[in-house]
Amino acid sequence: MNQLPYLFRPIKIKSMEVKNRLVMAPMGTNLASQQGEATPSLISYYAARARGGVGLIITDDTTVTSSAIYHPNGLRLHEDCLVQSWKNLTQAVHAHGAKIAPQLIHPSFNAPSAFSGVQPVAASPIPSRRFREIPRELAVDEIEKIIEQFGEAARRAQEAGCDAVQIHCAHVHHLLGSFLSPLYNKRTDAYGGSLEGRLRLPLEVIRRIRSKVGPGFPILIRISGDELQPGGRTIEESQYIAPILVQAGVDAIQISAGTGNNFWVVVPPTGSPQAPNAYLAEQIKREVDVPIICVGRINHPWVAENLLQSGKADMVAMGRALVADPELPNKAARGDWDEIAPCVGDSMCLVFVQMEQKISCLINPVAGREEEASLPPATTPKKVLIIGGGPAGMEAARVAALRGHQVTLMERTSKLGGQLLLASFPPMKQEYTCIIQYLTHQVKKAGVQVELNRAVDPEVVSSFQPQVIIMATGAVPLVPDIPGIDKKHVVTAWDVLAGRTLVGPKVIVVGGGKVGCETADFIAHPVDDLTLKGNRVTIVEMLENIALDEKSMARSLLIQRLKGKGVEIIVGAKVIEILPDGVKYLKEGREETLRSMDHIVLAMGAKSEKILSEKVTGIPVFIIGDAKHPRTAVEAIAEGWEIGRKI
Repeated sequence: MNQLPYLFRPIKIKSMEVKNRLVMAPMGTNLASQQGEATPSLISYYAARARGGVGLIITDDTTVTSSAIYHPNGLRLHEDCLVQSWKNLTQAVHAHGAKIAPQLIHPSFNAPSAFSGVQPVAASPIPSRRFREIPRELAVDEIEKIIEQFGEAARRAQEAGCDAVQIHCAHVHHLLGSFLSPLYNKRTDAYGGSLEGRLRLPLEVIRRIRSKVGPGFPILIRISGDELQPGGRTIEESQYIAPILVQAGVDAIQISAGTGNNFWVVVPPTGSPQAPNAYLAEQIKREVDVPIICVGRINHPWVAENLLQSGKADMVAMGRALVADPELPNKAARGDWDEIAPCVGDSMCLVFVQMEQKISCLINPVAGREEEASLPPATTPKKVLIIGGGPAGMEAARVAALRGHQVTLMERTSKLGGQLLLASFPPMKQEYTCIIQYLTHQVKKAGVQVELNRAVDPEVVSSFQPQVIIMATGAVPLVPDIPGIDKKHVVTAWDVLAGRTLVGPKVIVVGGGKVGCETADFIAHPVDDLTLKGNRVTIVEMLENIALDEKSMARSLLIQRLKGKGVEIIVGAKVIEILPDGVKYLKEGREETLRSMDHIVLAMGAKSEKILSEKVTGIPVFIIGDAKHPRTAVEAIAEGWEIGRKI
C-alpha cells in the first residue's frame, strides 16, 4: 500500500504534466560557468535530483541581464549563445522523467557593483545592508528594457526545451519583489504608490513573457505570502493580488515568506517549525484555481504528504532536503524512511554559496560533486582501524566498508556521535541527533564492526594488527593558562552540555562564540513551569560581537533568544583572572570585576586530541576531522568521505 498517496499523484500545470507533487525549490549552487552556462558539474547535480525521483526542478536563480550579476558562477539566460548549454541540462533532466524550469530574476541590489561593475538598480534608492551599497532608482524608460529582458529569457528557456519558467517576485532584494513591497518601493510614478502601482511591473513582465512563449507554456511565480515585517506586504494584500496574477497569465504560485532582512524567515534554520508557510499557502489557495506550491522547511515526506492531504497546497517544494539526499523521493516512495539522509536545516549549503564557493552539504559531502560520487571498489581490501566514533570517523568507516575494506571502528565512550551529541543539547538543536542516528545506521548497514567503550593504546594496535589507521579522535576543550582556572567552580561548556555538571543559578560563560552562546542559551532556558525563569547568565567575550563563527541564519534567532532570556552580554572583554565568585577582566584598558557568581563555564575553543599518531610506526596513519584541526561537522564528514574513498 502506498504510504504517501497524495505525494506521488501526478498533476498538470497548464500543458505540463508532472509525475508527482514534489518540486525541487530553487537554490544557488555556484556551479555554472562565469558566463552563466550550465556546466557539466551543474548538469550532473540536477540530473542526480531528477534520477532521485523529484517531479519538477526549479533551477538556480537565473539572471536575465549581464548588467546585474547575482553570483559570479550563477546561471543566466541573457544571450542566445547560452541556449545550447541549457539544452544539455534539460535533456539530462528529461532523461529521468522530471520536468525543469529556470527561476528568472533580476537581482537588483543583490547584484553588487563588485560583481557587475555597475551600480545596482532598484525600485527606490534604499541601501543594501548586506553589501553596504545604495542602488540607483530605475527610470521609467529603463523599466521597458528589463521587461523585454524577462521576455527574451523566457523565450530562450522555451527554445532550450525547458518545461516552464518561474518568475522570482519574492523577498524584496530582487527587483520584482522590491517593486511589490511597500518597504522598498517609495515611488510616486505609475510603478509605485498604491498596491496596484507596485504590482504593475510584475504584471507587465508576466504579459511580456506570455507574448513570447505563447498560450500553452506554463508560467509560475514565486511571491512572499507575507513579508512578516512591520510595514511590509501582508497576507491580505497577497490574497488580493493572487487572482490578478492568474488573470495576467500565471499558471501556478509558489508561496514563500519574509524579506532579505529577516532571512531566517525565508530560510528557516535548525529547530524552526516544519512548513511554517503552510498557513499562507492555504489562504492563497482559497483565492485561485491554479496549483499552489508551498515552500519552506519541508524536510520530511510525511510533512509533505500532510500538506497535500489537508488541502493546504497542491505541490510541495524542497530545497535543502534534496541537497542532503537527491534520492529522497525514490526512498520515500519505497518506504525506506531510515535510508533518507536527514536535512537538519543548518543551511551550510547556502552559506557556501553566499561565500562564493560551490554548494556543499553537512550530511552529503558530494553535493555539487556528483561526478565524483561513485565509490570504486578497493583494489586491495585492507584491514582498517578507525579510532573515534564522531562524524568524521563514522563517515570514513561507512565509505571504506562500502568499498570492500574490513573496517573496525573503536570508540572509547558508550555512544557514537562525538561532538554532534553535545551539539544536540542546546535549545532548537535536537535535530542533530538525526545525523547521528542516520550515520550509525549506515555504518552498521555497511558491515563496520563497531566496538564501544574501547580505548585504543599501542598495545591494542599491536594486537589488532591493522594495515591502515584512521585517527578521528576529535578534540577536547581548550583550557587556557589563566590564574584561578583550576578552581572547583570552573567547568567547561562540554561538561555542562554532556550532563556532567549542574550549574547555576548565577553563571558566567567565558567565550561568546557559537559554543559559548548556545551553552548560555541552554543554561538560561526556563525549567520552572511556575516562574518561567532560567539561570542568570552573563557572557564575557573578547571580540566586539558574539557568535561570529555562526554563519547561518540561526545566528539572528540565537541572539534574539539570549536577549529574551535576559542573558547579559559583555564584549571587548578579556578575562585575566578567575575569582572565587566571579572573574576579573580587561575592557578598554581598565580592569573590571564581575562577582556574586556560582559557576564559571569555559567556552574558549578546542584543541585536537592526536593520541597514538606519533607512537605508531610502520602503518599508514591518516588524521581527519577535529583530530587534524578543530573545525565544524561539515569539514569532519567531508574529510571522512575523502579518506574513506582514498585508502
